Amino acid sequence: MNTIALNVNRRAVQAEAEPRMSLADFVRDKLDLTGTHLGCEHGICGACTVLLDGVPARSCITYAVACEGADVTTIEGLDEDDITTELRAAFTREHALQCGYCTPGMLVSARDLVLRLAAADERQIRIGLSGNLCRCTGYVGIVRAVQSVIEARRARNIAPEPDGGRKVLGPAGSGRSGRDGAIQVPQPIQTEPTYASETVASPAEIPDFTPANRLERDFTLPYPPKDVFATFDDIAAVAACLPGASLTAVPSPERVEGAIRVKLGPVAASFQGMARIERDPKNLSGRMVGIGNDRRSRSATQGEIRYQLAPIEEGAATRVDLLIGYTLTGMLAQIGRPGLVRDLAERLIAEFAANLDRRMSGASPEQATAKELKGFSMISGVFRARIARWLGRFVGRDGAA
Repeated sequence: MNTIALNVNRRAVQAEAEPRMSLADFVRDKLDLTGTHLGCEHGICGACTVLLDGVPARSCITYAVACEGADVTTIEGLDEDDITTELRAAFTREHALQCGYCTPGMLVSARDLVLRLAAADERQIRIGLSGNLCRCTGYVGIVRAVQSVIEARRARNIAPEPDGGRKVLGPAGSGRSGRDGAIQVPQPIQTEPTYASETVASPAEIPDFTPANRLERDFTLPYPPKDVFATFDDIAAVAACLPGASLTAVPSPERVEGAIRVKLGPVAASFQGMARIERDPKNLSGRMVGIGNDRRSRSATQGEIRYQLAPIEEGAATRVDLLIGYTLTGMLAQIGRPGLVRDLAERLIAEFAANLDRRMSGASPEQATAKELKGFSMISGVFRARIARWLGRFVGRDGAA
C-alpha cells in the first residue's frame, strides 16, 4: 500500500492506494467522486475521462500512484466551470444525451475541444470526440452541441487556446513529478525517430530482448516431425501460410525480411521488419527473433517465436509447441490489450495451421496461401468466442445456484 498526495478538484488529497489501483477506482472508491464512470476499463470507451494536469486522460488505465503531485479534475470539479456550464445547456438543447452514462467523459473531452478549436469544424470535432463512445445518441446532437458552444464563444471574441491550457509537452499528467510540484520540461524532439529495423545491418545485430507479454500455444499436424521441420525450413512457404504476411526480400537461412498487414475494424497497420532465424535439427526446434515498425501509427514491436516439434501417434503426427513473446510500443499499444491479443493469436495460429496442413498435403499454392488479415471476420469471431465464454460462466454460476 502506498500513500499518495495529489490535488483533486482544487483540493489537496492524501490517501492510500494499492500499486495497481487505477485513478478511476481511486477517485470513485477513495474520494466518492462517482461522476467518473467505468465502462470498458481498457482505455477505449472514454467514459472514465478526467483532466490530468489539464489534459484529458483515461483514468481507468492510469495508475493512481503515477499521479503523485498531479492536478486531477473530475466532472464534479467542473460544476462551476464556464465552458462546462455552456456545454451542459447545449447538450440539453440539442438532445445530446440519453442514458447519460458516457456524458461525464464526453463533457470533459468536449470542453477540451471548445478550448482549443478556432472554429466549429464538424470533422475536427468528430475526430476529437472519437475516443468517447456513445451507444445511444448517434453523436449528431453531441456534435451540434459542441459546435454551438464554440460558435457562441468565438462570437463573443473569446479566443481559442491552441494548447488547451497545457503547460508542457508529453504524456498526460507529466507536468509534475513529485510532491514539490516542480515542472519538468521535456526536451524538444529535433529529428524524426529512428526505427530499429532501419539500422539493422546483419542478423547478429537483431537484439535479444525480454518480452512484455508471453503466450504459450500448440497445434497438431498429421505428418511426422521430420517432414514438418523440413517444411519450416522453407521460409517462403511458411510466410505464405501466415495471414497478412509477405516477404520483401529473398530470405536466407539466417535472416528474413518482410511485412505483416493487419486490419481490425478502423485500425489498419503494416509492420515492416526483419528477423533472425535459429534452427536446431537435432532437437527439432527453432527460434525467430524479429523487430518491426508501422510508420503510419508510429508504433514499433519486438517479437520472438520459439517452436519445438514433438512426435505423437507413434511418430505419425506432430505436436507443434509454440512460445510467443512480444513487446508493442506506440499508438497501437493503447489498443493491443493482452486479452485481445491472446484471442487474436489463437485465431491466427489456427488459420496458419490449417494453411500449413493444406500445403503439406499437396494442395496447390493458391489453395494453401493465406489471405490478408481481415479484421471484421476475425474480430467478430473473437467477440463471439468471448461472449460464448461469458455466457458459459453465467450459466455455470446460475446452475450452481
